[in-house]
Amino acid sequence: MKRFVEVLNESLAELLDEDARVRVFGESIEDPYGGAFKVTKGLSTRFPGRVFDTPISEAAITGLAGGIALRGGLPIVEIMFGDFLSLCLDQVLNSLTKFRVMYGRDLPVPLVIRAAMGGKRGYGPTHSQSLEKLFLGIPELEVVAPSHLHDLRAALRRCVLESAGPTLFVEYKLLYPERMADDAELAEAGFEVRREPAGLETVVLTPRGSDPDVTVVTYGGMVPDVLAVAAALLRDEEIGVEVVAPARIAPLDPAPVLASLARTRRGVVAEEGTRTNGWGAELACRVYEAGCELDAPLVRVAAPDSVLPTSRPLELAMLPGRDDVERAILELV
Repeated sequence: MKRFVEVLNESLAELLDEDARVRVFGESIEDPYGGAFKVTKGLSTRFPGRVFDTPISEAAITGLAGGIALRGGLPIVEIMFGDFLSLCLDQVLNSLTKFRVMYGRDLPVPLVIRAAMGGKRGYGPTHSQSLEKLFLGIPELEVVAPSHLHDLRAALRRCVLESAGPTLFVEYKLLYPERMADDAELAEAGFEVRREPAGLETVVLTPRGSDPDVTVVTYGGMVPDVLAVAAALLRDEEIGVEVVAPARIAPLDPAPVLASLARTRRGVVAEEGTRTNGWGAELACRVYEAGCELDAPLVRVAAPDSVLPTSRPLELAMLPGRDDVERAILELV
């Protein structure tokens, strides 16, 4: 199976080849460098003038993308590190997400902002954060954070070609070298796979042949850790974990989560970002508002509300991982 970064690169090439309106730009994305994480490697050579470098100004990059979108183009912006999305916030919050509503939805603003997010690589406190939660409550903005379980190509195409408004496309750094999941391998590990709907699907992995004991809801960079724990507990402890992994985290669709919790009546929400006001908090609120009957309170796994350390070992100790997920599951069951 191909790696996450390879599928992204191929998908961008396909979009550029298929639609002349597509433009890809950001800081240091041209060859020979090909971007900080090599997602755009080779593209500027194949598509000169349509894949290009910009000055170091995330606000200007986002504003340029908005202008191209308003003139009928399909811009795809790369923000080198998700930490720098704060510099794009004014453009997104006060302009790009508002134009369609202000002008009677007759003015589409189809642009995609790609951002490398997350830690565990020792890049320090200003290059390792998971800041997508700052964007989750912005009306008219889609936030998509696919994992290696998802149809990554279909997700990106859906965001670029079918969205009438802005999309934040979150790419967790630890996923770039990850091989895309193979349904046959997941079946060998004891899981049945359900994907719905196509494009921005929620993937549900259910232990085959038995009722699941607990639901774990997660997205993005936490998916490999959750999947590894679920497989190990099924194999070693006969504990069935149903994994629910949405590709689109905002607007939030709680239906797959509620359906899973109705079966298990116990749930864990896992995310790499900080705990307070996180995605897990919103999801937990939706679960309780829906009147979902549980046998125990939802357990949240997240990073503590603290600044990430510069030391990689300390960063790894602070951020949630497999041990935290396993501990949460075992406490529930």
